Formats: sequence, structure tokens, C-alpha cells
Amino acid sequence: MKTVYWHRELPPLDAEAMGEHTVEAESGRVKASFAHHDDVWRGCYNDLMERTRIRLEQEIARLGGQFAHVVDEAIAPHSDDANGTAWLHGRFNYVLYGRPGGRAKTAPLPGDSSRI
Repeated sequence: MKTVYWHRELPPLDAEAMGEHTVEAESGRVKASFAHHDDVWRGCYNDLMERTRIRLEQEIARLGGQFAHVVDEAIAPHSDDANGTAWLHGRFNYVLYGRPGGRAKTAPLPGDSSRI
């Protein structure tokens, strides 16, 4: 089931907004610079987006929602000249959504009968 919606994609019509949040993520570091290396940039971008998707899914579960709609992002290249590495850093603003009638059901914690 899809839980992360990007920009023009819209969550289900019956989803209710629960609040706006921000997550940050970084791609893995690569031994190169981004200058004139489209393949390196693409690889880091794809890694950043996958890490961001995972991070958003974790936040959806942590905050008790069911969907996230990313509405804004800022991605910046970073480099460490001393080590000859480069990576991407992203900051993603999103709206958390849940289903009508309350939060997503979560498994109860051991000894906690209030979360069923």
C-alpha cells in the first residue's frame, strides 16, 4: 500500500490532515565530486530519495498517521575536499494524513492494554 505521495500526487480523498512536518536525509557519500559527473549525481539523488522514503515511512508510523504528502523539498550538494567525497542533503516538508475517525491502529506495547 502506498504511503508516501510526492508533490502533485494526492493522498486518498478520505485522508485527513494531521499536521505539517519536516524530515532531513542524506545520500551515501561517494568518492568523487559532482562537477561534470551526471551519473554520480543521479546515483546520489536516487539514494537520497530512497533514504527519504524510508525516513518518511518511519515518521508516518511514529506519528500515528497513514500517509505523507511531500509538498516542498530543498536538495543541496555537499563535499569534503579533504576526503574527496561528495553527497546530497535534502530537507523535505510534508503533510501527515490519517484516516477519518482517528489515528492508525498500532500494535499494543507489552503490558499496555490501552493501545489496541
